[in-house]
Amino acid sequence: MVETLTVNLGSRSYPLRFGPDLSGEIRAEVGKLITAGRKVTVLTDRNLSDMQAELLSSMLGDLTVLAVAPGEESKSLAGLGRVLDFLAEQGLDRGGVLLVIGGGVIGDLGGFAAASYLRGIDFLQVPTTLLAMVDSSVGGKTGINLKAGKNLVGAFHQPRGVFISTNLLATLPPREFAAGMAEVIKYGLLGDAELFAQLEKTPLTVASPKLGAVIRRCCAIKAQLVEADEYERAKEGGRALLNLGHTFGHAIEQVAGYGSYLHGEAVAIGLCAAARLSQKLGFLSAGDVARVDAVVAAHALPVRLRQPLPLAALQAAMARDKKVRSGLPRFVVLRKLGEAATQDGIAPELAAASFREVGAA
Repeated sequence: MVETLTVNLGSRSYPLRFGPDLSGEIRAEVGKLITAGRKVTVLTDRNLSDMQAELLSSMLGDLTVLAVAPGEESKSLAGLGRVLDFLAEQGLDRGGVLLVIGGGVIGDLGGFAAASYLRGIDFLQVPTTLLAMVDSSVGGKTGINLKAGKNLVGAFHQPRGVFISTNLLATLPPREFAAGMAEVIKYGLLGDAELFAQLEKTPLTVASPKLGAVIRRCCAIKAQLVEADEYERAKEGGRALLNLGHTFGHAIEQVAGYGSYLHGEAVAIGLCAAARLSQKLGFLSAGDVARVDAVVAAHALPVRLRQPLPLAALQAAMARDKKVRSGLPRFVVLRKLGEAATQDGIAPELAAASFREVGAA
C-alpha cells in the first residue's frame, strides 16, 4: 500500500510517497515529465548502479545516468563541478529535471547541483539508505563539504517529490543501516519519547514489521519542523532541533577525515556527547545518559570514538560549524528524553568535558 505525506510549503509543497516498491510510480513520473517535454537526467553512485543495475534500468529506461564514487569525498567542490558539467553536457534547460537516486551524499550533492545549475532546476529524490529516507531527502537542505568543515557550502532547495521504497533497504549493508538508525534515535530523543521507548524495548532491524511506519513517523516529525522553520531562522528551537548530536558529530567527521566514520556513526557518538552535555547542564540524570548509550549500542552504533581524536582539533572544528553564533557553537540539548531545545552561550569547557567522556584526548 502506498501512502503520501505532504510537506506543506505553499507553492513549493511536495509529496513524500511511501511504499515497499515504488519503481512503477517513479517510472510513471519520469514518463509524465518526458511527455510534457521536460528532459530528465539521473545522478546516482557507482555502488548503487552496480548492485541495482536491473532495477535502475526498469525505472529509467534509456535516461542518461552519471554515477559518481560513493562516500563523502564526492561531496566536494570538484564533485559539484563534475555534476554541473554533466548537466550542461546533457543540454538541460530550466525545464530540466534531475532525478537523484542514492543516499545522503548523493542527495546533498545532487540537490545542490540542481539549486545551482541555471540558478535552479527541479529535482526528485529517491533515497536508497535509511539515513536518507528518514532525514536528508526531506527538507531541502543541500550542500557540499569544504576542508574547513562539513556542509559549509549549500542552499535551501526543496525537491519536487520524494519516493521512499523500503524494499531498497534489503540490500543495504548492515553498517549503513545502523548509520541510519542514528537519525531515527535522534528523532525519538528530540521529540518522540514513545518512539525512543519503542527502540529501547525492541531494537529496529531491516526485517522489523514496524520499519515502514517508523520511517514515516520520522519524516512526519521532520516535515513539521521544516514547515514551521524552513530556513532555520527561529531564535529558539525550530528546525535547528534536527541538529541534535550533529555539532559534535560533524567535528568528528572532519577531524577523523571524511569517510573514517559514516555520518550516522559520528552522529551516534554526538548523541552520546550531547546527552552528557545535557547532564552537565542539569537536565538529564546519569541514568538518562546510560539509557541513551544503551539504545545507541543496541543498534550496532558506537558510543565512543574508536581511537582518541585531539580535543583541540575537535573544538576548532566546532568553532567553524555553520551553526556558530556570536563566536560560540549553538548546541541542541535534551531537557529530557523526548524533548530537545537549542541553547547558546554554553561554556566551552562543558562541551570539552563532554567530548572527553566519549573518547577525545
